[in-house]
Amino acid sequence: MLGVLNRGFKQGLHLTWTLGKVIFPITFIVTILQATPVLGWVTNIVEPMMKWLGLSGEAAIPLVLGNFLNLYAGIAAIVSFDFTVKEVFIMAIMLSFSHNLLIESTVAAKVGVKWWFVVGIRICLAFFSALLINFFWQGGSEMAQYGMIAQTDIPEGWLMISLNGLQTALIAIVQLACIVIPLMIVMQWLKENNWIARFSHWFAPFTRFLGVDRNASTTLIAGLTIGLAYGAGLMIQAVEEDGVSKKDMYLSLLFLVSCHAVVEDTLIFIPLGIPVWPLLVIRLATAILLTAVVGFIWNRINMNKRKDNVYDHSHSSI
Repeated sequence: MLGVLNRGFKQGLHLTWTLGKVIFPITFIVTILQATPVLGWVTNIVEPMMKWLGLSGEAAIPLVLGNFLNLYAGIAAIVSFDFTVKEVFIMAIMLSFSHNLLIESTVAAKVGVKWWFVVGIRICLAFFSALLINFFWQGGSEMAQYGMIAQTDIPEGWLMISLNGLQTALIAIVQLACIVIPLMIVMQWLKENNWIARFSHWFAPFTRFLGVDRNASTTLIAGLTIGLAYGAGLMIQAVEEDGVSKKDMYLSLLFLVSCHAVVEDTLIFIPLGIPVWPLLVIRLATAILLTAVVGFIWNRINMNKRKDNVYDHSHSSI
């Protein structure tokens, strides 16, 4: 057991270092940018398109903060304004698909998936879902009633702003280590006791439906429950040790960018006074259908290529 703890701890430290090199500088920089006019400039750029999504101009602020920072920043901005239930629901579904873009997309890119693929899919899902909800849902015109949500003030002075950014980045790394190291110890124990193989076998029908091989099932489960960054972190290890293919990397990340951390990212919207079950259903359905369709097309193309190669080889032999 001590050997498992030692090996899992080393793997956790290595993964924390790998992810921390991305999370720390981005968190530090964006936290400082929050106290500058930069995010305001971005807000002014995207504000004109808000009306197409059924949102008022003020909605640009939580959307920008949520995408540059995280869901908590977006929600804190939402409760600072008076929005209708429909507007809050639209922003919630958009932020569910697209939030914390800089960190999560950069971490996902560490796997070998292009960052623009991750960012593009998430933004497209956010805007497309908002357009559909705005077009088909005619209700939700009453004003949203917010629960008690703590808000934090931006410190004044560059020294305090820099210290706040440093503190926020360090806390993010500590939180990362507190999650990743125990997770990797558990993963090491599961691996050495053949539980990983059993999980892969149990989830084989689901991964087969998605068009993904069984060796990516653990990554999907981790990302679905604890988040995209940690799921991508596990995939980094899976790529090195289990030989996950390029196709399975892209399909797994496609699933996770559509739907990850379903428990936390769903419950966090409850204080906003909106129905949260539709959020969960929409995200899960989108992730499953989108990944299954892309996986089917990808596998069909690969199958046709193999057939063409076999035909060309037999023809040349004749």
